[in-house]
Amino acid sequence: MPRAVAINVAANTNLPGSRGPVFPDGSFVYVPIPEREPTAEPVATYRDLGLADHVPAEARELPVHLDPEFAGSLGRESYTYGDPHGVKAGPLSRLEPGDFLLFYATLSRVENGSGGANGEVSASGEVEATGTGRDWLPPEWGAFLVGEFEVAAAVTGDEYRAAAPDAGLRERFASNAHARRDPFDAAALVGGTDRSRLYERAVPLSTPEAGADANRLVTELSNDSGKGPWWRRVLRYDEAATRSLREHVETDPAEWPV
Repeated sequence: MPRAVAINVAANTNLPGSRGPVFPDGSFVYVPIPEREPTAEPVATYRDLGLADHVPAEARELPVHLDPEFAGSLGRESYTYGDPHGVKAGPLSRLEPGDFLLFYATLSRVENGSGGANGEVSASGEVEATGTGRDWLPPEWGAFLVGEFEVAAAVTGDEYRAAAPDAGLRERFASNAHARRDPFDAAALVGGTDRSRLYERAVPLSTPEAGADANRLVTELSNDSGKGPWWRRVLRYDEAATRSLREHVETDPAEWPV
């Protein structure tokens, strides 16, 4: 049975100074963080990727750290993720094929318009909620699951460095943002199968009452207490919890428990 790990990614109030938007219908815009390290070749800016309206004015020309990358979104063709931090690298490198790497982000609620996985926004006025008759979004901001990898491969940074330049391992992760840094700096790399995806609808990890309050997907299913700044931590799910979590993700919001 597969297990799952969920980690925090994407734009936030520190980098680049604002969160991506989530709309009343549950759609959202995936906005990565800026690239802060030297790269072997130039990388796209927020303006290049059509994300200039979702970052502060002073960040619009900054290069973007496209990690994780989701095939079909923001011009990417692969599913890869790399992380230089030991606290995440340990659980990531222990993932096995068939396990799930889940990505969550803090998003700011926006009342008008709707978004899509590729950064498009339609400012069509007030958007209806998801059709549940209930409002699942926190009032200002919250943490939301935004995508997943079904794991195809997970390796340590040392394993990547030891691989021959023309080896399949190097090829698999060639497009990852950490492989494009000079020097390479990932402590762990994870590749997803073609069943991986960036969600069309964000799945709340926060309660409707407050973004800082964790809902049952955190407090009952993960290893985390949901106390303190839980939205910055690695969340781990055992086999049974992973099954329950994935059932929730695939269920229509109208059937989610209150």
